Amino acid sequence: MSKMTIKILDQNAAASLAPLISAHAQERKRGAPRQPDLYYAETLLNDRTAEVLGAFLGDELAAFATFFDLPETVSGKRVGHLDVLFVEQDFRNNGITKAMIEALADIGQERNWLELQWNNPSPSQQEKIAQVSRLSSSANVRVAVAIHEENTKVK
Repeated sequence: MSKMTIKILDQNAAASLAPLISAHAQERKRGAPRQPDLYYAETLLNDRTAEVLGAFLGDELAAFATFFDLPETVSGKRVGHLDVLFVEQDFRNNGITKAMIEALADIGQERNWLELQWNNPSPSQQEKIAQVSRLSSSANVRVAVAIHEENTKVK
């Protein structure tokens, strides 16, 4: 297996990201295969609220995760919200999902997030979350990976 590199994507990654967005949409919605949409990939990468994390195996983009850094109303602090984490079919079972979750937790540590929230991860993604966070893998509505537990209590 090639060396894995995980980083936040910039505009230069749009051409590599577009086919993965298309594959993700195809997998989720079924039906006819979707055409990669370069314009949408560029729009997503330029969005003022969304960030896109990418996992590369060698020079090839193998996975992406779209996430947000959001205010947490009760505590006045911040949380990370993971919207999508997709690994291209040919690259699955290489530890990419777990590595991406760990990278997001590292970003959360740097940004002082209370937690990383993820609504409705797949069963296999839930298992990876449990490996990283020691949470139950049976959670299926909202998974929260605590990052700064000492900050979760409102004072």
